[in-house]
Amino acid sequence: MIDMPAVLAVFTVYIVGVVIPGPNFVAVAHKAVSARRSEAFALVAGIVLVNLFWASSALLGVGIIFALFPWLALAVKVAGAGYLIWFGYRLIAHAAPGSGVIGAAGGVNSGFRSAFLQGVATNIANPKSVAFYAAVFSSAAPAHVSMPTFAAMLLEVAVVASLWYGLVALVLSHAPIASAYRRSKAWIDRACGTLIIVLGLRQLLSR
Repeated sequence: MIDMPAVLAVFTVYIVGVVIPGPNFVAVAHKAVSARRSEAFALVAGIVLVNLFWASSALLGVGIIFALFPWLALAVKVAGAGYLIWFGYRLIAHAAPGSGVIGAAGGVNSGFRSAFLQGVATNIANPKSVAFYAAVFSSAAPAHVSMPTFAAMLLEVAVVASLWYGLVALVLSHAPIASAYRRSKAWIDRACGTLIIVLGLRQLLSR
């Protein structure tokens, strides 16, 4: 049977965690205004896939593993923060109006694939995701869950993440918003890049 109180507890914690802006939100927003809508949805798919991975890991006890091996948690944090700093730097470096869109060259298929992989990389290296699933998400779930409960929790993660990030991608990819982005591309890219670097540095320097 499905443990509905546990599923609802995880849902409450997760929906709050997912809507708080972080690197995933910035990546989706930037892709939505700077590339094709299909590429923004591909990036969302990559983020959702990794959310399912982190949720599964949390339910299977990744928090305990990090507690037993603090060096592993530190390595994940440093690697994730490093990726965010690098990604933010690339946004700033490509902020000139004629520089094009990062990872969007090479046709529809390669742009779609590149966006999906960017979503995977952004989320798997996202220190906010690692910390959330290892600490908050895992503490909201019971120590032992049945397979139906496990499946229900993963389903709600997939649905909530898809709806939220999909809505962000859908709204921001509308032509008027995309046109406004193109007119202010340099400043918006610099702002997004700076924000991502700040998030990476904050995670790197946090205890």
